[in-house]
Amino acid sequence: MTHDACAQLAAEHEALIQFLYLSPVGLVQTSTDGEIVMINPISAQLLMPLQRDGNLTNLFTALERVAPELRHLCAQFAQPSGMVCDGLHIHLNGGGVPARRRPQVLSLSLLKLDDSRLMAVLQDVSEQVRRERQLRQNDAWLNALLTSITDYALIGLDRDGRVSEWNETIGRVTGHDDSVVGQPYSVFYPQDATTADQVGDRLREADQNGWSLDEGPRQRADGRRFWGSTMISPLPDRDEAGLDGIDEPGEPAYCMVVRDISDKHDAIEQRRHALFADHLTGVANRRAFFEAAELELQRNRRAPRPTALILIDADHFKDVNDRYGHPGGDAVLHALGGLLTRTFRQVDVVARVGGEEFAVLLPSSTLAGAAAVAERLRLAIARQPIVFDGRQIECTVSVGVAATDGEPVSLDTLMKRADSALYAAKANGRNRIECWSAS
Repeated sequence: MTHDACAQLAAEHEALIQFLYLSPVGLVQTSTDGEIVMINPISAQLLMPLQRDGNLTNLFTALERVAPELRHLCAQFAQPSGMVCDGLHIHLNGGGVPARRRPQVLSLSLLKLDDSRLMAVLQDVSEQVRRERQLRQNDAWLNALLTSITDYALIGLDRDGRVSEWNETIGRVTGHDDSVVGQPYSVFYPQDATTADQVGDRLREADQNGWSLDEGPRQRADGRRFWGSTMISPLPDRDEAGLDGIDEPGEPAYCMVVRDISDKHDAIEQRRHALFADHLTGVANRRAFFEAAELELQRNRRAPRPTALILIDADHFKDVNDRYGHPGGDAVLHALGGLLTRTFRQVDVVARVGGEEFAVLLPSSTLAGAAAVAERLRLAIARQPIVFDGRQIECTVSVGVAATDGEPVSLDTLMKRADSALYAAKANGRNRIECWSAS
């Protein structure tokens, strides 16, 4: 190669390096085990707050608390090259650093270049996520209006959310007769799928936004369940009903439409699982947890009520991995996910938020109530060894519980309280629960 050719190649290489370092997005080149080879300043800004010791040498290690599935995704990617993940949302709430010094949500795209190299692209997408959430709500509303409705119940609700009168559509979809009149609309929900506070939340959201829509399990009069879409809208002339603009008792103030969309359930669940479920345990992922927790605490500020948070950490999990290998550790996490799902209510948000750490948000639950169910979970785990490859793995958990009685607290504050209680449980011998208190 001539001197001029070498000089040109060096200049092109320098220009490429300059581009990488000045790029408006974060770029990280790593080996296939996550060891960082090259990182630009934006990536360093985004990742350094996550690395408690400041030693940013491995991408997987830096993101382990907030994206525990990343290492597994790379290990399972068998192709010689290609996109490992595209636009994976990583929620940084509760990551152990001050919220003002980091974005709330990162987007990560990871490309496998060859058998030895990975390239990661990182962006702060906090504002974009908030906009997308609003668009999803708008799309759901438009879909409810435009989709051909073949099986629906049209229900009038009074100011307090009670059924104001019976009609044939209610009987056709839900099987209820006129004895349903006067009952709260939660009668159409399974018992553990909503709370009295959330019934009121839907009405307030309808007042504020013009509508409130949600999808999930519904229940017929005979106890059979179906997958339903429910939209509540305030009646436009309700304030003119009755004297002096005040409704007569039992007068309809809202219109509620319940659609049976059981035929779409599988497709809906597949989309939900792809976006919001942890790949290993089947419970919610960090993205789903923080979206649900932020929404619940917003509702708490508008209408104060108790809300509890439980953090659960598998004891001595590194020893499990060392003794049984990562497949054994995965079996433990999978079993814990299943036990958590069976223990808590459907309305509770159960999620994996770290490598061996789970979180549960309990709407309308006091500290004492959350502690009681946490203790029931702890005992069940301690008494039930996990079977892996013909061997029994003894497992225990440490649990931290925190709650708000309705005072306005941020999610970050509630997470820190529960984390402090979890730390106390570990410090006091593990295999126990501790509850946070101001003292």
